[in-house]
Amino acid sequence: MSQVHYLGRSKKTKITSLDIAHRAGVSQATVSRVLRGSPLVNAETRRRVEDAVRELNYKVDRHASSLRTQRSGTLALLLFEDPTPDESHINPFFLSMVGSITRACAREGQDLLISFQQLSDDWHADYEDSMKADGLILLGYGDYLAYTGKLEKLVAQGTRFVRWGAVLHDQPGLSIGCDNFNGGRIAGEHLVGLGRRRIAFLGGASSHCPEFFDRFRGCDAALREVGGAMEAILQVDAESSEEDGFAAARELLARGGAFDAVFAASDLIAVGAMRALADAGLRVPEDIAVVGFDDLPMARFTSPPLTTVFQDTKRAGELLVETLLRQIGGEQTQSITLPASLVVRKSSGA
Repeated sequence: MSQVHYLGRSKKTKITSLDIAHRAGVSQATVSRVLRGSPLVNAETRRRVEDAVRELNYKVDRHASSLRTQRSGTLALLLFEDPTPDESHINPFFLSMVGSITRACAREGQDLLISFQQLSDDWHADYEDSMKADGLILLGYGDYLAYTGKLEKLVAQGTRFVRWGAVLHDQPGLSIGCDNFNGGRIAGEHLVGLGRRRIAFLGGASSHCPEFFDRFRGCDAALREVGGAMEAILQVDAESSEEDGFAAARELLARGGAFDAVFAASDLIAVGAMRALADAGLRVPEDIAVVGFDDLPMARFTSPPLTTVFQDTKRAGELLVETLLRQIGGEQTQSITLPASLVVRKSSGA
């Protein structure tokens, strides 16, 4: 029985990217671009290369590749701890995003190192020089003004990174973020359309928390279109947790200012606020309409179900990985703002 050969090689001989190039009818450089996920390759060429990879059962030699490129083939996800009632210290908003990041890394042939960080730590230590990872994905940040200094150090030392957060014109590095201003505006327009004019806001409204601040400003813009405005007495700071939402709503009630709606800067804040309103004998939505932000899975199961602003965490995770890999590959990259959309449920009285 004769042995199968391809291009003069025994099938026991290791297949190389050159063999893939011959089979697909492209250059070896094009094969390399396809294998590292470069967007510069058109769909038809990518298909031919991927078909050749499958037909020849080609396996990338990660060790040899890393020696040639001085890359580890690993991305690091730095997930900053959040205050939570349990021991997880993970904001539920980030859970689906982590899943999307993990799947995107698998598709791109990248290993993923997940590291939990405290904001007080020197998390900006250089992962690249230690060869732990080729670049960083950052989720969560606490006080943005304190966080910015560490981002500037990452930029100064040449670290490749991308973060989830507000897209700001003067920010260090790249961000993938939601259109928070428009998200706040559509929430405000929804409440205004239901006849609500005295809208309380639970969440930070300053440059220390730019995502929340943009949501506040968007809602204020919606009120100003009908001759109203957000009022200082109806704004209470809160971090993104049920406990903070509960405490903020109680503070709001204690101030004595009249309000007929609550726009919470996150779903977690909204959940805590709804509990405080119920404890005070106020009905949602009959007495107080409530709108959140994020569209966490729990939003469908609150009582009543929570009207909220949707952020596309699946697409966000994909873009975080794609943008970082392009940056690592020396390609042109930029920050990206994802659209927000309103999910109407019973808590707003619609």
